[in-house]
Amino acid sequence: SDPLLDCAGLPRVDGIRPEHVSPAIASLLDEARALVERLTSEETLATWPRFAAPLADGIERLSRAWGIVGHLHSVNDIPAWSEAYNAMLPEVSRFYAELGQNLALFSKYRAILDSAEFLQLTREQQRIIANEVRDFRLSGAELPDEKKPRFQAIQEELASLAAKFSENVLDATNAFAEYVSDERELAGLPEDVIHAAREAAEKEGKTGWKFTLHMPSYWPVLQFADSRRLREVLYRASATRASEFGPAEIDNTPLIQRILELRQEESKMLGFESFADVSLVPKMAESVDQVLAFLRDMGQKAKPFAEKDVVELRDFAAKELELPTLEAWDYAYASEKLRQARYAFSAQEVKPYFTEPKVLAGLFHVVETLYGVRIKPDCAPVWHEDVRFFRIETRDGDLVGQFYLDPYARETKRGGAWMDE
Repeated sequence: SDPLLDCAGLPRVDGIRPEHVSPAIASLLDEARALVERLTSEETLATWPRFAAPLADGIERLSRAWGIVGHLHSVNDIPAWSEAYNAMLPEVSRFYAELGQNLALFSKYRAILDSAEFLQLTREQQRIIANEVRDFRLSGAELPDEKKPRFQAIQEELASLAAKFSENVLDATNAFAEYVSDERELAGLPEDVIHAAREAAEKEGKTGWKFTLHMPSYWPVLQFADSRRLREVLYRASATRASEFGPAEIDNTPLIQRILELRQEESKMLGFESFADVSLVPKMAESVDQVLAFLRDMGQKAKPFAEKDVVELRDFAAKELELPTLEAWDYAYASEKLRQARYAFSAQEVKPYFTEPKVLAGLFHVVETLYGVRIKPDCAPVWHEDVRFFRIETRDGDLVGQFYLDPYARETKRGGAWMDE
């Protein structure tokens, strides 16, 4: 009856509750460990159908359920979900750390890689085997036994730190609010932004207007508000979220320091000079020096154009906006004014022509034209009433894929939390 254990079809996200997490994930962890024990026995042949495929399919049940838990935590970060997620995070992290250091699994993957069967596999299957061997090495499979517990502890702590980091950013974002009572400070702001700010204040039983650090409220202030004070207040609050300038309990500074220390220790244990070297192993770039050379070359080519733009913007701001010095909170505002003055173009003026339905229709049309598919509304359980669901079909009506659309900011939703799979 636990919806997290139902792997048939789409996730039943409308019925999954925080109390489902612990029993479901614990059960799937037991199931996955039993599978690993069976597949690492000497009786199991190191072949694709007897070993690699069953392992991938079996672990997928756990990966799917934990992925759903992580997503629901991100789009509805209330205390109950945070508690449920963080309670099982060490257990899940420990399992994957153990999996990555399992020499019996590693040896079977290497046996497939070195066997005559490997050449008979599909290109995709060969890629999977090669990547598994690579990832085992990066997970510490070849470390001496006495070093593996420490490596595993590092993995668990890094996972916990990453979760806490994201929670602190969201808590800091939600903790800030700037209430405006003087209507003159609203000059320059679009009517829809003013209306939303008034509704936000009324929802709390307050008069005036409420501005927050969520993008639909924050960015229009920096771009359009004539009030330099209001722009500065919101900019500073955003730039110092979850930092040493706020409450100590949500300060990410010590977390960042600890993450860097652990990554460096992890890299040295794996025989790399830095974490940057580790991160490049599965990527196309060949070395840290190559990446830095690319960035420096790009910077040298782009910098003269950027400097020219800045001089032009500062000159315009001094002459037309009475801003002799441009601060960080002035650039978006001055750029918008320059655009209006030079090109008679305002982002606000074209906004009515780019309503969400028109933008989505245009986006879908581009995708349909490029890939020869059709995108149609579809039905599925959703985690919030604003979420929509679509299907992608071939021209002949065959199902290619499906996706959720959740573009709206919410106080319990992390920025970018809608980007998931």
